[in-house]
Amino acid sequence: MPVAGVDIGSVAAKAVVFDPESRVILGSAVLPTGWNSREAGEKVLAAACADAGLSTPSCIVGTGYGRVSLPFAAKAVTEITCHALGAVHLFPRTGVVLDIGGQDSKVISTESDGSVRDFMMNDKCAAGTGRFLQVLSGILGMELTELGEAAGRGTPAAISSMCAVFAETEIIGLLAQGTPPENIAAGVFRSIARRMAALASRIPMTGECTFTGGLGISPSFGRILSAELGIPVNIPDQPQIAGALGAALVAARL
Repeated sequence: MPVAGVDIGSVAAKAVVFDPESRVILGSAVLPTGWNSREAGEKVLAAACADAGLSTPSCIVGTGYGRVSLPFAAKAVTEITCHALGAVHLFPRTGVVLDIGGQDSKVISTESDGSVRDFMMNDKCAAGTGRFLQVLSGILGMELTELGEAAGRGTPAAISSMCAVFAETEIIGLLAQGTPPENIAAGVFRSIARRMAALASRIPMTGECTFTGGLGISPSFGRILSAELGIPVNIPDQPQIAGALGAALVAARL
């Protein structure tokens, strides 16, 4: 029987329905988390089941910061474990997983079976996370896809502030000076990529590198991140669902 994984992040809720026998994803969904984690979990699971043409999975595992709000889950597992499992399933040669979430960024060193060897996390500052892009989106009046397109056209402006609050002030100042929005977008993308590369430098880069999280939907950011790391980066077709896939893989073992 198919199983499911539900990943409740600070910004988005994700769900995957997975077939343990064929080892393929049958359905998936991504929805805004909103203020109610439990409701978001119920809705995204229902959407993924509808996508899979399934009524109820045989087992459900929850992950993400809102995993404790999912009473229908048989087990709750950390997102570190789930992102590692999901990334290795998608790219079997993965040795390092980079994940940028809404409130934190993570670098995970993995074994060949998807288990976690080591990890580093930055959850102290919003400047290297998706939350900072939400601030930028509000200032520039662009959605994430538009930001990515703009960043791809722009020449990166220097963003020197290491704090999201000060960086916001700096961005407003750059706009006042007439700096093109695409240059600001490119500068912010480069700043986030450099923070990620600095975090990654604290863990040995063995095997292939796989990037997960919402920023993965932006080709521009993927290129900038690869350039800052100095190595190619694997990006899944659906980078946001890697954690939910990992949770489904855990469910398949129960």
